[in-house]
Amino acid sequence: MYSDVVKKGLEKTPHRSLFKASGFTDEELERPLIGVVSAKNEVIPGHIHLDKIAEAVKTGVRVAGGTPIEFPAIGICDGIAMGHKGMKYSLASRELIADSIESMTIAHGFDALVLIPNCDKIVPGMLIAAARLNIPAIVVSGGPMLSLNYNGKFRDLNTTFEAVGAFKAGTIDETELLNLEEAACPSCGSCSGMFTANSMNCLCEVLGMALPGNGTIPAVYSERIRLAKHAGMKIMELLERDIKPRDIITPDSIYNALRVDMAMGCSTNSMLHLPAVAYEAKAPITLDYANEISKETPNLCHLAPAGEHHIQDLYAAGGVQALMNELSKKNLLKLDTITATGKTLGENIKNCSVKDYSVIRPIDDPYSATGGIAVLKGNLAPDGSVVKRSAVAPEMLKHEGKAKVYNSEEEAIAAIYAGEIEKGDVVVIRYEGPKGGPGMREMLSPTSAICGMGLDKDVALITDGRFSGATRGAAIGHISPEAAEGGTIALVKNGDIISIDINNCSINLNVPEEELARRRETLVHPEPKIKTGYLKRYSKMVSSAIQGAVMIDD
Repeated sequence: MYSDVVKKGLEKTPHRSLFKASGFTDEELERPLIGVVSAKNEVIPGHIHLDKIAEAVKTGVRVAGGTPIEFPAIGICDGIAMGHKGMKYSLASRELIADSIESMTIAHGFDALVLIPNCDKIVPGMLIAAARLNIPAIVVSGGPMLSLNYNGKFRDLNTTFEAVGAFKAGTIDETELLNLEEAACPSCGSCSGMFTANSMNCLCEVLGMALPGNGTIPAVYSERIRLAKHAGMKIMELLERDIKPRDIITPDSIYNALRVDMAMGCSTNSMLHLPAVAYEAKAPITLDYANEISKETPNLCHLAPAGEHHIQDLYAAGGVQALMNELSKKNLLKLDTITATGKTLGENIKNCSVKDYSVIRPIDDPYSATGGIAVLKGNLAPDGSVVKRSAVAPEMLKHEGKAKVYNSEEEAIAAIYAGEIEKGDVVVIRYEGPKGGPGMREMLSPTSAICGMGLDKDVALITDGRFSGATRGAAIGHISPEAAEGGTIALVKNGDIISIDINNCSINLNVPEEELARRRETLVHPEPKIKTGYLKRYSKMVSSAIQGAVMIDD
């Protein structure tokens, strides 16, 4: 056992003394030491209850003969960080989470890890750490929040963001705004739509790093506690069989994750996190590869924000395992991949049938023949850009309009609320990429304002930043190269015509190359927005969005 480096032999007397100071017995130190990494905090509703999940995990570890030792991970709530400087730290925190887990694990000699995240960047941060360390590891999340019916419609966090736009447009009053605030987030758990957190928790099942049910069992169900106990027991089996993350996260399991991503219509942020996890697992992918898979994958789900269903509906319909079974009917998955159950993916999904075909469409009757996410290229995004195609109104799949250009999210929001955006416009928000932001902020506030003001079928928004999984409409992010690296988006001027064709995966600035060359010669970038601290270091080391915004230090 690796933990022998901190507990075996006469030379480790000081080490054992310190463990005993924490209350551990000789009997406990004889067993494998299992790190239980809990992102519990009192800020994020998806994490407020993770202490109960951690206790259940530790019970499972002890039942199976291990010694659980809990330590924390940080977590940022994207919803609370949204629309201000704090959002610059969200994506960047993914690297801090991975680095801190690496540090704690190696320093203290853990034999295996149970990883307990729930929201946004915490899930991929923990997956990156698992792939990097490559010791037996399993993920068990805190589960999704419920959505409750208010005035005949099931609500979610996105309801509140769009309600602000509706209030500004005068279509609802302050009383209704408050009522929606009270109704939108009724329980603990990750926000209830197919937003980033739930996308990644579902994809953990597909990758094989989590047990079936990880992505969909609601946070408040007792089944979630039982799942956590089973995860604690299962890590001991993975340790005994020496099944490691890089045995599980392989080119084939990444392929499966991309397939299911497209079929479910996951958050565009998955196009940041899957490449980052694949990079760490030594199984790198490109967005061109993702686009190829998308072209051949039917979109079977329209979960919020693309439709009215929420994660609780996906759970009731059979969950991710049933969706994968449906995909397997057309041989769209590689079923021999090993998973955290100790069995293959094919064995896991064998008897998992769809219980509600209104939530998971039949493979022969999909919402569309192509996947929920598309990668667009053209002179405006030569390296690529990403859109959640399944959440775009049909009339906006092809659009041409005049650019309204803003050098920050704050400028754009002010312009939207001031009524400066007109039907047909293409809102351009730049210098918000990984380097230029720095930190690549999500743009849920401006997109929700546009939707709330009733312009989502008339206005497109493009950015070198990114979007929340809750975003709907023709919102195209990850424009690469970003403005701070001299990408074409830095050259756009007010009134320029931008052409978008989502079905044909193209995005172009209709300005002659000679004019673009002249603009490039006189281009002056704004002053860096952050000049000190972690984000300054991050901006120097982070790669482009198309590479997953990973930290490159060589």
